[in-house]
Amino acid sequence: MITTFIDDFSPCLIENDTGNIVHTEVKLMESQSSLSLYNKNTGWYVDWSELSKENDIYALVIKGTKDVQGLVAVMPYPDMCAQFVSWMVAAPQNNPLISDEKKYIGVGGHLFAIAINASKKNGFDGFITGFASDKKLELHYIEKMNAMHIGQLHPYQFAIDESSANKILEVYTYEWSEDKL
Repeated sequence: MITTFIDDFSPCLIENDTGNIVHTEVKLMESQSSLSLYNKNTGWYVDWSELSKENDIYALVIKGTKDVQGLVAVMPYPDMCAQFVSWMVAAPQNNPLISDEKKYIGVGGHLFAIAINASKKNGFDGFITGFASDKKLELHYIEKMNAMHIGQLHPYQFAIDESSANKILEVYTYEWSEDKL
């Protein structure tokens, strides 16, 4: 399920209080002990250690730290020639459904870019699909990212094609870290 709101497309995160630019990197999360920290009780909606059984889990972190600002779970979906986004969520401090004031702006766009990069790595040219948590969010993705409604496997299933994916990737400058969490 994808619960992430796109507030801004920015190459780096923007600290909400100061407007300062914060550089980011992406880290693969493999450690079950680390993943177990991200669950319903801590504001991450699901048990991410369970998601890791079938998905690759990527964390958007502040560069040079383990400070996770968002998570995305993806897996190849060969039947659709796409990367399936199983879950995507901003950290509780960046989630407007949980926090009154977000710490960082731009997390949602970064998470989508990570999923698109994973699609490219798996040979799907950036094509992704997933389930928005509700109709309002699906319409938001259609407006902000030129997503398409598919609705085959879920009422709010959408896809982002290669052309739209490439436009999204043009914005981002984060690095892929060899470090794993």
